[in-house]
Amino acid sequence: MEAQCPHLGADLSHAEIEEGCDESPSNEEYEVVELRPVSEAFADINNIGRDPPIIQNPESTSSKIEEPVVPTPAPTTLLEWAVLILNTPDAVLKVQRTRHAVELFRTGGIKSIGRHGKAPTPPTVPPRDAGMMLVDPTKVAKRGKGGSLRSRITMLHALANIEQWAIDLAWDIIARFGNDKSIPSGYYIDFTRMALDEAKHFTLLSNRLSQLGTQYGSLPIHSSLWQSALNTSDSLLARLAIIHLVHEARGLDVNPATIAKFEKAGDTESVALLEVIHLDEITHVTTGHRWFTWKCDAEGQLDPVSTFRSLVRERFQGPLKGPFNIEDRRKAGLGQEFYEDLVGGEGAAVSVGYEESGTGRE
Repeated sequence: MEAQCPHLGADLSHAEIEEGCDESPSNEEYEVVELRPVSEAFADINNIGRDPPIIQNPESTSSKIEEPVVPTPAPTTLLEWAVLILNTPDAVLKVQRTRHAVELFRTGGIKSIGRHGKAPTPPTVPPRDAGMMLVDPTKVAKRGKGGSLRSRITMLHALANIEQWAIDLAWDIIARFGNDKSIPSGYYIDFTRMALDEAKHFTLLSNRLSQLGTQYGSLPIHSSLWQSALNTSDSLLARLAIIHLVHEARGLDVNPATIAKFEKAGDTESVALLEVIHLDEITHVTTGHRWFTWKCDAEGQLDPVSTFRSLVRERFQGPLKGPFNIEDRRKAGLGQEFYEDLVGGEGAAVSVGYEESGTGRE
């Protein structure tokens, strides 16, 4: 493995990750379609309000015990950090722990993945803060067309909810499937990078809500995205296919329309952060495609296209909706042969509806 990580830009010569294979997928030819700087900008996390949300769960308590970013005893492996973050209900603390864990991993503070029989078990469903109102997806307020301030707040709040679940998805794919010594070190590098991106996205959206006079938690949230995680918890191939190559890829399709709504409303500040999120999401689909292809090869040189289409028919309900953002999907490695004229099975376990005003991951 290279001592200089191309994803995080950090020296990795310190890391004791020789527990398994150190080779990343390299048997596939990639086309360079765009070169751009990767945003490392984080909104000021200290600006995210910790005050009680405007709408609270009536059963929640009014007091909250502040937890330290690093608990006692502190996690010592990447898998331990992943499970700790998954079990962290508070969104701000989840972001703080994500940033801390990734920084430790990239600078040598975490020296072991922790792949052994005593690795901790991730939660079935990551908990949410008691002050959040978790409701059925059908009960969430309609987002509207983004013309009014109320509509834009509703859309940004929904996106922040998605990003909080996305942080968990990045850590869950490490914790749930990462206790396997055949997995290359690049897998952990890529998905910790993704977790950091999702934490950045959540922070940007939360701060924007504060700038607009409200805060995350002021509206109900739902957990429909996690249903796909539950129904792919038994298979890394299925997880990569459904979460990253269906849901995140759908985000590439609908994000430009969402951005256009904010542009029409003259909300340039929101447009700027949504554009950052969209460009980052292209790299996330690229990551999903990279490791899906690797896993297909590891499972006996399975054909990625036919395997993906088979998994969608098995694990996803209904057609993959268009119109498709063919160009950005292509940048991420998804040619049209993956998704054109593809319909999931009627009896498939996963059934998550897309909302055109969102990121497509709902």
